[in-house]
Amino acid sequence: MNSKFKRVLLLFLLSLAGSAGLYASDGTPIDSGATAWMLTSTALVLLMIPGLAMFYGGLVRSKNVLGTIMHSFVAMGIISVLWVAVGYSMAFGKNILGGIFGWSPDYFFLKGIDTNILDAGIPEYVFSMFQGKFAIITPALIAGAFAERVSFKAYCIFIALWSLLVYNPLCHWVWASDGFLFNLGAKGAIDFAGGTVVHISAGVSGLVAALFLGSRRGYPYQVIRPNNLVITMLGAGLLWVGWFGFNAGSSISSGLGTAQALTATQVAAAAGALAWIIIESFHQGKATALGFASGILAGLVAVTPAAGVVQPYGALIIGVLASLICYMAIQAKNRLGYDDSLDAFGIHGVGGIVGALFLTFFIRKSWMTDAAAVSDGTWTIWNQLGVQSVAVLIAIVFAGGMTFLIIWTLNKFVKFKASEDDEMAGLDRSYHGERGYGMLNPS
Repeated sequence: MNSKFKRVLLLFLLSLAGSAGLYASDGTPIDSGATAWMLTSTALVLLMIPGLAMFYGGLVRSKNVLGTIMHSFVAMGIISVLWVAVGYSMAFGKNILGGIFGWSPDYFFLKGIDTNILDAGIPEYVFSMFQGKFAIITPALIAGAFAERVSFKAYCIFIALWSLLVYNPLCHWVWASDGFLFNLGAKGAIDFAGGTVVHISAGVSGLVAALFLGSRRGYPYQVIRPNNLVITMLGAGLLWVGWFGFNAGSSISSGLGTAQALTATQVAAAAGALAWIIIESFHQGKATALGFASGILAGLVAVTPAAGVVQPYGALIIGVLASLICYMAIQAKNRLGYDDSLDAFGIHGVGGIVGALFLTFFIRKSWMTDAAAVSDGTWTIWNQLGVQSVAVLIAIVFAGGMTFLIIWTLNKFVKFKASEDDEMAGLDRSYHGERGYGMLNPS
């Protein structure tokens, strides 16, 4: 056997080995490109959670910086375990109890998906882990509404219950193939990456929790300043980067739809940031770093439900509208005097509503012509706006009502609000026995 023939045979055998690795045990082909992108997206969405921790942590007083950061980090532990155990099954299993949530024995502790490959060509493990990161960050967003005044023990129990009773059912309704909002109207409620499931539910729940707990000690008469805006800005930057996985990853592919979602995400974030500092400059005479960061988030939140269906000009308009309306919402909060500590409702709740509704007017023509319902006349912009409005209203009522019920019940057993002594000492010292900045004065 000559050396040339040996080389050819070796290459042939290697090619067979490589080809075998592109198929699951049942013969379903694996799309290695899509799988690689979804693995990357999963990591990017997880990166958003430390980003959120930094964003929130920099905005509170130094005595509460670690306690606030822990609200995001502890969610990674609690919700990850719940998601693997029952969350994925509740969200993406088959309808039970009339479609209130889903359930599949194969999804219990993910025991039945070991070799499953989805139609998109990715292992179901990857999809389940990607979706699990959304489940983690959503309750972490809520924490911004009651930062600096919540018991750590009560918070941990709250996010566990909220994940099971609010997030999982809402996720099933909107994203599961047999969810009733997924099938509402001619094309279903459009929520590409979490406008209703993530941002509206978190924002509204945060508002309810903030109103239930009442204000921080001294608010609004005492000036409460951020301890480190540098950390906040770095957190905003990490959120912007991670959001590419959040939105573009929600295409569950690596192709044209991914590129469209990524582009819309970038445009909306940039437009939102610029719009916010322009508004600030006219209203307050200064363009602040915090304003720029807030505009980034407003644009990103609003484009989240729309990223896969709007063209760049639509994303730009949505980003600008989100900054304008979120800015007005925060000004209204200041006048009304309720203490949404870090504007979870003003940014996430309001921004999510803006995106979920206004996307209707910027849906790309290719998406409409691909919709079979368009050709037979059962789909129109106004019909879709009605569907979006119903989905938004259901998310608001369900998340708000269930959050109140959870907190009201939990408060009977575990005091939800930090005691006055704990609040004065700071969350870092009271609940963690640590200081974020060493020997610096924690006040």
